[in-house]
Amino acid sequence: MPFEPVIFFFILGLLAGIIRSDLKIPGVLYESISIFLLLAIGLKGGIELAKVPLSSVAGPGLVVVLAAAIIPLVAFPVLHRIGRLARADAASIAAHYGSVSVVTFAVAASYLLRLDEPAEGYMVVFLVLLEFPALVLGVVLARRSGGDTRWGHLLHEVFSGKSIVLLVGGLLIGWIAGADGIKPLDRLFLDLFKGMLAFFLLEMGLVVASRLGDLRRAGGFLIAFAVAMPVFAAALGVVTANLIDLSVGGAAMLATLYASASYIAAPAAMRIAIPEANPALSIGAALGVTFPFNLLIGIPLYHEMAIRFEGVL
Repeated sequence: MPFEPVIFFFILGLLAGIIRSDLKIPGVLYESISIFLLLAIGLKGGIELAKVPLSSVAGPGLVVVLAAAIIPLVAFPVLHRIGRLARADAASIAAHYGSVSVVTFAVAASYLLRLDEPAEGYMVVFLVLLEFPALVLGVVLARRSGGDTRWGHLLHEVFSGKSIVLLVGGLLIGWIAGADGIKPLDRLFLDLFKGMLAFFLLEMGLVVASRLGDLRRAGGFLIAFAVAMPVFAAALGVVTANLIDLSVGGAAMLATLYASASYIAAPAAMRIAIPEANPALSIGAALGVTFPFNLLIGIPLYHEMAIRFEGVL
């Protein structure tokens, strides 16, 4: 089974951070690359969405969102009752794990492309749909913690955040323009995608290395949770994919989405909605453990799970 080359850039950044190299990606470049990746993912999804009737996506999309709600609902009691974390911290972490990682999605798509394993092009629609419901659910779970819920600020933060704006915007542009309309932009958004992803993963490796201290302070339980929860969520994703009759590639992508944890949209939303939660715990687990686990082990594992579960339901 081939190893996705762009992951080596993540490992390089991780090692550079661990040995305290002076390697740094300029902040402006990092922001520019993140904008590029979000737009490119949205455009590619929009192009594929234009090829299928919207009615064929609506039903499966509803099933995907409802099934995904199980993830924070399972994560919260595990963290709060078994892990004995404060209610606010447990709810915040559950929200991070119920939401999704765009970069993990991009790496999974690149991995499947390398394997020549096709997936439904409208998977990016599921990516958009799964970005925010868990954040709202996390706030509901935390309401008894004594903090006031500023729903207006929360919803504005989620829906106006750059990830949603760029993903939805790119999706609509790709859907309206179609493959022929986007063709003049292929060299920019399609041909350069992997190169830009490599730069982004290099920076993510540096960021993960900087979070290792948070994990040491969090203890073994949270580290174990950050490995076990993605595997459970991926299994749920594979089962859900079989229910809505996705291909093996689609099942692997949905499993990856369910298994991923947000470290961009979720921290910003939780900072407003649950200010008493400790962000070092949620970001440390999501970015310090789950993100590298998914990149190095999870994505091939979820693909294998999708192959083995094909046609079971």
